[in-house]
Amino acid sequence: MQSFRSAVASACAALLLPFCAHAADASSLYTDLHRAAPDAQPQALQAALDALSCAQSADEIGDARRLALIDYSLPSTQPRLWIFDLGERRLLFRELVAHGRNSGERYAERFSNRDGSLQSSLGLFRTLNSYQGGNGYSLRLAGLEPGVNDLALQRALVIHGAPYVDAALGAKQGRIGRSWGCPAVRAGIARPLIDAMKNGQLLFSYYPDSHWLASSRFLHCATVTARRETRTPSFIRTAAAAP
Repeated sequence: MQSFRSAVASACAALLLPFCAHAADASSLYTDLHRAAPDAQPQALQAALDALSCAQSADEIGDARRLALIDYSLPSTQPRLWIFDLGERRLLFRELVAHGRNSGERYAERFSNRDGSLQSSLGLFRTLNSYQGGNGYSLRLAGLEPGVNDLALQRALVIHGAPYVDAALGAKQGRIGRSWGCPAVRAGIARPLIDAMKNGQLLFSYYPDSHWLASSRFLHCATVTARRETRTPSFIRTAAAAP
């Protein structure tokens, strides 16, 4: 009986090797990125990596090399945009970023997918092309979550530089300026930041909204769900430990 149980445990473990390897790599990526950006909140960074994992498993994003995280739970006066090089596992940018004027004052508290709302949107976006527009050098965003951010193109939500994204202004009035929903950045950093993020990279906008966190398909795919569960399933532990 002991040999049979050992054989079962070994066979089950072998079947799960791909999942364990993926979980180990995901854990390693989190560790490396958090080391690179220690002031990024763990829950926000983990959610961004969960979304990345789900998008990769669904083969929806191609060969994304960069991941940007915006943590809208932080005040606008604090750097809350991080851009990572996924291949080299290093931090490229740590920046201030604006939220929509109808999302809140110092803090963003309201989010919308509705055109004309002047609110920021949550969730996972894929970057498209850069262009020269009314706000200067800008980057188009395609929202990947139906009902959450999929009207980003229609709403003209883009990354662009803006003079109101300014630390001195934030210190003076308690918040930086606000956009019409765009994740606007400092004018002086806009071009290199956009060039690093254009053409198929990923942007994840986070906020601890309970409904979105519970319903986003990029936070609850099979790959992520399996990783959240106990690393070694109970039936393997039971078989291996049985006398």
